[in-house]
Amino acid sequence: MHDLRAISALFQMRADFVDSQAFGSGHINDTYCVWYDQAGRRVRYIHQRINPHVFKNPIHVMENVARVTAHALDRLLADGHPEAHRRTLTCIPALDGKPYAIDKDGHLWRTYLFIEGAKGYDEIESNEQAYQAAKAFGEFQKLTADLTGPRLHETIPDFHHTPKRLAALEEAIASDTAGRAMTVQAEIAFARARAADCSRITDQIASGEIPERVTHNDTKLNNVLLDETTAEGICVIDLDTTMPGSALYDFGDMVRTAAPTTREDNPQLTEIGLRLDRFESLVRGYLSAATFLNAAERENLAFSGKLITLECGIRFLTDYLCGDTYFKIKRPGHNLDRCRNQFAFVKALEENMEAMERIVAEA
Repeated sequence: MHDLRAISALFQMRADFVDSQAFGSGHINDTYCVWYDQAGRRVRYIHQRINPHVFKNPIHVMENVARVTAHALDRLLADGHPEAHRRTLTCIPALDGKPYAIDKDGHLWRTYLFIEGAKGYDEIESNEQAYQAAKAFGEFQKLTADLTGPRLHETIPDFHHTPKRLAALEEAIASDTAGRAMTVQAEIAFARARAADCSRITDQIASGEIPERVTHNDTKLNNVLLDETTAEGICVIDLDTTMPGSALYDFGDMVRTAAPTTREDNPQLTEIGLRLDRFESLVRGYLSAATFLNAAERENLAFSGKLITLECGIRFLTDYLCGDTYFKIKRPGHNLDRCRNQFAFVKALEENMEAMERIVAEA
């Protein structure tokens, strides 16, 4: 436990510290729910220490977060939204006015208003939850679609540049540092056969057909808070990977994480398929909010799920060839199981592409 009373003194809390406890199920940052007394009323805030080993430039992370959340709040207030402060994260400024504070040990902290009456879920339990999560991510992109000023920091350069991911795979094959390349020839051939798919979106971004937008880049259900009464998706959280990208990357990752019939590391490939009903819920939810998309983005919406799944499978295969140095593994061959799982889902998406494109067109 950190000294949360001392941390609270670094921010413009205008309230008296009462108590704190660890909060949430995240594995990267240290997160605490903190109770304060504000003129006789108990209120809650979130204090969070950013992990410097994962985010090498946490100040850039927070500059992005502060700009995006402030813009979203301005948009909500201008629209007269009655729950503006529940629909976006709100950064509490430090004593010097910055959206973060540095403690005596050099750690970077941030503070958010606690959003009451809402919670996140680690697993999607229904198509309605998928609909609400997709709608919330669409709303997030819509609120930030007209963000002005300089380009956001690219906190993870080339994060979804799939051709570069494929190039990294080729380098791993050539070096073969773990001596595994001969055992995964089928997987290598699978990735190489889809090289044209890898460059489809990046080529259209380069040509200007697909615009660069503010993207979240981690569009799992547990990064959306759902209202405890209405079950509506009300706020997108965990904005550390928010940076410039394509809206298609966010939707594609929703498909990758929410629409398979089984978890992403299940080694039983016969159990891996596409839930078209879940895909339809994602499409309907997302398009109900993402009214800003242009024709090229809509035309590639179904394809985006295949692209991001292929990219993820390539990354797992690359890490397996490098000796499992990036992704944490729980057993020998874990990354290879993940790769094969993702490639099996790519095949399922390919087999259902016509049906998926029809769902998008109808939505």
